[in-house]
Amino acid sequence: MNKILENLITDYFEKNPSFFLVGSNMNSSNKISIIIDGDQGVKISDCVSLGKYLRNNLVEELYDFSFEVSSAGLTSPLIYPRQFIKNLNRKLNIQSINGEEFTGNLSEVNNDNVKIEWFSREPKPLGKGKISVLNNKSLLFNEIKEAKLIVEF
Repeated sequence: MNKILENLITDYFEKNPSFFLVGSNMNSSNKISIIIDGDQGVKISDCVSLGKYLRNNLVEELYDFSFEVSSAGLTSPLIYPRQFIKNLNRKLNIQSINGEEFTGNLSEVNNDNVKIEWFSREPKPLGKGKISVLNNKSLLFNEIKEAKLIVEF
């Protein structure tokens, strides 16, 4: 079943290249959960469209299975480079695998790493008072333990 489903999802994304798979799993009661994301976001109608496509192509195989299609929610961790690209210039919280934590704007994304920028208040080099200093940190994707979007209203 997994291979058939995997092939159908791949086929759907080839026909709809702005969407991509974030995750999927099947629990012990044969419920399949599929999580998708898109370069311009995901609407409910996009999830319904994939669900209909799977239902129409899995008629015989769905005898003992159920499935749900959902989007990678706003508070879900960013996993794939395409998700980082989609959220360029937005505020993120990134935890590195060595325990450091950074909160700032995602300013750059390339094939290997991301760059995050933030302002901090630091003492002036001469005299009293503080100045705002722009800081940045580049992290390779394999150095990121978790990255989450910070929602601001």
